[in-house]
Amino acid sequence: MKVTIIAGARPNFMKIAPLMRAIQKAKSDGKNISARLVYTGSAQEKSIEPSLFHDLDMPEPEVYLNVNETDFFQRTAGIITAFSIELKTHPANVVVVVDDFTPTMACSIVAKKMGVKVAHLVAGTRSFDTDTKEINRVITDGLSDIMFTAGMIANRNLSNTGTEQNHVYLVGNILIDTLRYNRPRMQRPVAFNILNIKEGNYVLLTINRHEIVNNEAKIKMVMDSIISNTTVPIVAPMHTYIKNRLEELTIETKRLHLLPPQPYLSFGYMESHAKAIITDSGNIAEEATFLGIPCLTLNTYTEHPETITTGTNCLVGEDPQKIQDAILKIQRGDWKDAKLPERWDGHTAERIVYSLLREFGNE
Repeated sequence: MKVTIIAGARPNFMKIAPLMRAIQKAKSDGKNISARLVYTGSAQEKSIEPSLFHDLDMPEPEVYLNVNETDFFQRTAGIITAFSIELKTHPANVVVVVDDFTPTMACSIVAKKMGVKVAHLVAGTRSFDTDTKEINRVITDGLSDIMFTAGMIANRNLSNTGTEQNHVYLVGNILIDTLRYNRPRMQRPVAFNILNIKEGNYVLLTINRHEIVNNEAKIKMVMDSIISNTTVPIVAPMHTYIKNRLEELTIETKRLHLLPPQPYLSFGYMESHAKAIITDSGNIAEEATFLGIPCLTLNTYTEHPETITTGTNCLVGEDPQKIQDAILKIQRGDWKDAKLPERWDGHTAERIVYSLLREFGNE
């Protein structure tokens, strides 16, 4: 069985790494399975740091499609054209697509048009807000022949849209596989020594959503609320454009430490040893649940509600009062008890490979 795996953005690699290892293990055990990794962007992207694949202990993509357009329609068209050539040149039995990015949807369309099975990893997530990513989710799930879900809520979302359950597999959260595997390999950031940052005594802050960053009133309100209610250092790895934005708005304090984006193993160390995490990233909220770190999500929804109902996550949106109340709870040591959601145990990739072999008669 030939598997083509699509990565469309840096976060995809964190979910693909354990799958690549599991496929290699199955192959070495005599199973008829192999994988080809395709990245729709280029190797020169700033987000793909030189150490990424080493840090994740995974091979680099066999091919880069080099589609870098930022316009949605041009990017979609470019990926469809480039991936159709790739798939004709290197046929596959199944194309595995990940998450809800534009390349996820575009490559699903190509595979279906060419009569190739589509498997969607992290299927069934919904925001119930018809933004671009929600459209990508719905289209990809609609085209998929096999769906791998992270939790029962995702299964229910698929069931509510009439999806047949025969090819829906609750495999768990593959992001946890990567975190579990790499936790002993985490590296203390050099900046901690320079800034005298102590483990367990800082807040980790990440902001990436353009809806916050590009709205002056929102970003000032959010940052003011965080700064005025915290008493420990705030460690904030930021992309350059966000760092510049905060500096333009003169958002600063001696406790706020703006750092460049961190390599995977260094950022994982930051997550693992934080007193609390404030983020607008769903992936980071999921990792916080596994690590048992209190997490405030600067959004009104999460694709994985298990992080709230079972885990350490709390949705505060951009509401200063909710941010304040949540921070004060953490400072009082009054955060909710949490546990790991079902099957967030580090064995998701193995379940996926077993399911693929079963689907294609190669158990």
